[in-house]
Amino acid sequence: MKAYLEPDEVEKLERAADFLRDKLLIRLLWRLGCRVSEVLGITVDNIDFKQGTITIEHLKARIKLSCPSCGAGLGKSHKFCPVCGLKVEKAVAQEKEHHRYRCLPVDKDTLDLLKEYIKRGGAVSRNGKKIVFNLTRHRAWQIIRKCSDIAGLPQVVNAESGKEHGVSPHKLRDAFAVHAVKLDDSGDGLRLLQEHLGHQSIVTTMKYRKVSGEEQKEWYDKLWQGGNKNG
Repeated sequence: MKAYLEPDEVEKLERAADFLRDKLLIRLLWRLGCRVSEVLGITVDNIDFKQGTITIEHLKARIKLSCPSCGAGLGKSHKFCPVCGLKVEKAVAQEKEHHRYRCLPVDKDTLDLLKEYIKRGGAVSRNGKKIVFNLTRHRAWQIIRKCSDIAGLPQVVNAESGKEHGVSPHKLRDAFAVHAVKLDDSGDGLRLLQEHLGHQSIVTTMKYRKVSGEEQKEWYDKLWQGGNKNG
């Protein structure tokens, strides 16, 4: 059982799509390596056809806790306010939204597919913006699963839990990352991949090195090549 999709399997997935919209969805998830929420948030204005880039917006909501008495920031484990010293019965929770942007290069074939899709009237207007995909996350998930079934792709295993899962939008992001690491697992390559994927920590990016690597197997095999000389 495999932990990730190979490039030829993603191509099968793309060929299984009946509609240009679905083909483009698969292509962008795979070629950009983005989260499904990021791909579904792409607007026509985010695409720079001249420069060959797409600007991705990543929105994260975080809960900030504060003391109801003095307003000082609190951690989840605080029972007493570190500033005013009062016992905190119930902290004030406030949701803070963080917008992060990154500009990603896009290959010419994918840009051409985007041009064709927009030319055919695929993009829709919503809240004054021209959105590339008028899809919910659930619908995007259904499209990927349906194309996976048509393409006859196998189940994939979660490398951390060991559980089997069907192909999902996030598996295309994983496939992109593993493909990138296989081609270049140098320090610079991993740093560029971290930036491309929008990971705040290099530790998150390094998990793909572990998933993709044959290094441990090669290392283990070398221990026994030529017989056990110390045995």
